[in-house]
Amino acid sequence: MCINQELYEFLLDKTWGLTEEWYRSLDKSDSSGVYASEDPQVVQTVKEQNHEFHKRFCKLFISNNVQFFDQLKGWIVDIAKDEEHLRTPIYFILREFFRTQEQYLDLINEFYYLHKEKYSEEEGGSWIRITIQTFNQIITWFTEEYHKYAESKLKAQQEMINELSSPVISLNEKIALLPLVGDIDTARAKFLLENTLVQCADKRVDELIIDLSGVPMVDTMVAHQIFQLIEALDLIGVKTTISGIRPEIAQTAVQLGLNFNKIPVTSTLSKALKLNC
Repeated sequence: MCINQELYEFLLDKTWGLTEEWYRSLDKSDSSGVYASEDPQVVQTVKEQNHEFHKRFCKLFISNNVQFFDQLKGWIVDIAKDEEHLRTPIYFILREFFRTQEQYLDLINEFYYLHKEKYSEEEGGSWIRITIQTFNQIITWFTEEYHKYAESKLKAQQEMINELSSPVISLNEKIALLPLVGDIDTARAKFLLENTLVQCADKRVDELIIDLSGVPMVDTMVAHQIFQLIEALDLIGVKTTISGIRPEIAQTAVQLGLNFNKIPVTSTLSKALKLNC
């Protein structure tokens, strides 16, 4: 680290000015994200977040490497998991990191020329190098954290979608319906197996109608998972009826050698309802 109390105080004194300058020059024509918001509360929050970064970044010139990144950690994590920033394309955020880096490079040059009788060109160059290196580390770190929280949020949303798209609907005290709609991939099929068993047990279902009329196609793995679901339901005492099997799904089942002889199968949901209700 290039320890320099005078440079630190020079930068610290300009932190709020840096934030105001940054926000004034911000491209607010972005199609989405935190920088495009006109909500006064969001605007104030993003300014405070930016100002907090400056207060912490200035300590680069009075702290050792471990201390500096330790005190910056909270800011990185908070911004990476902030809902407004998670709704902002990552390339917009990286653009602002690079613009902020330019602000610091300009200020360090300004400081050097104001005090060049005290500091050598080598010292000035070292401040520039450490600033660029540190921004590179911060950007890499932030990108990793942003990706982690974005993936976590996406996974939670997908789990919610799976749960909402795989509901066991009670028709009466003993009979329930599982209407499946859309493509079923391996991940959804696995969730379907686990979630359906739990819901049937919780609802004390005796008979379940699985309607496949809204499923356009399944691969061999998914067809096998559906057959496993039927077998698992049988083990917990739930009898299954299948309705609406499309020709493509029937062909896949035949190719797999799946035996539906012991399972009632109807061409439509209405026929399945009449059969069971």
